[in-house]
Order: sequence, then C-alpha cells, then structure tokens
Amino acid sequence: MLRFTGVGLRYGAPARGSGPGFAGGSPPEALRDLTFALPAGSFTWLLGPSGAGKTSVLRLMHCALRPTRGEVEVLGVALSRARRRDLVALRRRIGAVHQDFRLLPHLSAFDNVALPLRLAGRSEATLRAEVAELLAWVGLAAKQDALPEEMSGGEQQRVAIARAVITRPTLLIADEPTGNLDPAQARRLLALLIELNRIGTTVVVATHNEELLARHPAQVLRLEAGRLVEAPGATTEEEPDWDLRMPPPPGYGDAAGPDGPPAPAEPGMAPPGGDTAAALQHGTGAGHGG
Repeated sequence: MLRFTGVGLRYGAPARGSGPGFAGGSPPEALRDLTFALPAGSFTWLLGPSGAGKTSVLRLMHCALRPTRGEVEVLGVALSRARRRDLVALRRRIGAVHQDFRLLPHLSAFDNVALPLRLAGRSEATLRAEVAELLAWVGLAAKQDALPEEMSGGEQQRVAIARAVITRPTLLIADEPTGNLDPAQARRLLALLIELNRIGTTVVVATHNEELLARHPAQVLRLEAGRLVEAPGATTEEEPDWDLRMPPPPGYGDAAGPDGPPAPAEPGMAPPGGDTAAALQHGTGAGHGG
C-alpha cells in the first residue's frame, strides 16, 4: 500500500553549508533515511514536533513531491519512475484533509463537496443525491447551502472530510485535522476517520493531540528532525473507544476486509445503522457543537 525505502528529501536550490544533513553544498535534508511500510486498510498516527517532517511525509504520500533519493511506493506505484499523467491519476485515488480546511469561500458546502465529482465529469443528475447523502453522514444536512464563513470551524472541517471522501479514495491523509477544533469537535472528527478506516480506507493522520491517540490506539510513525524514531510494530491489543463508532458513509456498504474498501452499494440503498446524521449528533458523545 505505502512503502518508503531509504527515502531522503531535500528542498530548495543548492547552497553552501556543512555539518549533518549537508551534502555537496546542498541544503540539509528535510527527511533522512526513512524506511517503513503501511499495509492496506491500516490506521496510522504520524507524530513528531513541529518541523520534524510530518507534512513532508504526507506530501510524498499525496504524490505532491518525489523523493530526492530512495523510493516511495503509493498504491503500488513507484514515484521515482511514474510519469506525470500517472501521478495525476494516482492522486485521484487519494483524499487529503488539511488543518486550514481549504474550502473555496465563494462556494456553498454542497458545491465544495461536489467539486471533485464535477471536475471528473459527473453529471448533476447523478451527483446531487450522493453529495446530499454524504453531507447528511457528516451531520450537515441543514448546512448544504451555507458558505464557509457561515459555518463553525468544526462544520468546515466536516465539509472538508466529505469533499475528501466523495470520490471514495483508497488512501486518506490528514495533516493536523483537529488543530483548529475544540475537544468535542475533534472527537466527532475522529469518529468519521475511524469509520472510514473500518470500512477499508487506509488512513494516515498527523497530529499533536495525545488525547486522540488514547481514544483510538493504532500504529505509530514518529519523526524527529526528519528521521524515523518509531515505526509500526505489532498491532495493539487495545480496543478503540466504542463511543466513537458510527454507521459507514452512504454508498460504501458495510465494513471491508484488509484488501480495501468494498464495492459501492446499489444506488438508493440506505447505509446500515439508521439515520447517519442523528448518529453524528448523538452517537459520538461529542455534544451538539459544530
């Protein structure tokens, strides 16, 4: 699924310098000698202090960069050998959630979520029900026409998640997605990520929030100064916080095995578990705040 082998990453033009991380007058490496593998269907916390290299790792996973040395394989594709058009196609299989949401301010919640489908050429007749159902799944059925400035930070982040998963990605990466949220909103966001992982999506989340790790024990990648100091080992035996469980998003069907997300449900099928919007409001223990 995701494999880094001896990966080094250096930004910028060559510059004079010396000391650890400098080579041939070039700037220091942002990432140094990273080697790890994440299996399909896994949930991974990406940890480390500011400047440790977490965002650089996520950018490599999102195929926004190629490594300076070593190899990165994403969904079976080696980035160093991939053609540009292959990377464009590969990125369509990857969803990304950012701390600053990156919603288009002039578009409603509905239109922000619908944008990836419209760019892919989907007709309005086929996408309207799908977008509406996904907004209901994240608890925003009543906010479809709201502009980003009319929503709370938690609501904007849930719109961003809906936009990231509307194309049913195989891999979802999230860069400090709870950094601008209060604890109740962060808990609700984690419930969404857990459910996406439960149905087979591979999830990688960069965070400083230790409370989230306690609520959902999972494998860890820990970085310090661009080096890997903790890699995934044996699977934890701890159970996640079951208060965070919720029904799967519409169209995904029930939980998948390790081979990835299940085939889409038949059109018009209701997702298992009842009213998903109500589950978000009452089933996560997060309260009613945005």
